[in-house]
Amino acid sequence: MNPAGIDPSPRAITSFYPVLMTGDVAATAAFYQRMFGFRPLFEADWYVHLQAAGDSNVNLAILHGDHDTIPVQGRGRAAGLLLNLEVPDVDAVHDRLVAAGADIVLPLRDEDFGQRHFIMAAPDGVLIDVITPIPPSEAFAAQYLDP
Repeated sequence: MNPAGIDPSPRAITSFYPVLMTGDVAATAAFYQRMFGFRPLFEADWYVHLQAAGDSNVNLAILHGDHDTIPVQGRGRAAGLLLNLEVPDVDAVHDRLVAAGADIVLPLRDEDFGQRHFIMAAPDGVLIDVITPIPPSEAFAAQYLDP
């Protein structure tokens, strides 16, 4: 137990995934299906639950931002959000998404902190950072903690 009395063991959380609030659930869900190969597990006009085709642990939900399950003070649209999608070959994903017409807002590049990545914008304004880890520079390597 930690000082707050919360059990930090893996048993404490059984699932974790982002839920994006949007004004157009169908279009947003279609974008993630077309660009990243997600498949729907549940579809309604107000909510779609998506899962990565190759990994049942990678999930994303799309929710209409004005749905009555959201408290009034929390209703709206996703803003100030950056989704990180880690992939084995960022160059191949980049080339495929550019060919598909993706809105690339940060070009493909290497970062000294240990990423090769690019950032694209989804139609609802969410930014998606597509990443392949690379070795960090010596200066950044010292900042990584042992697991």
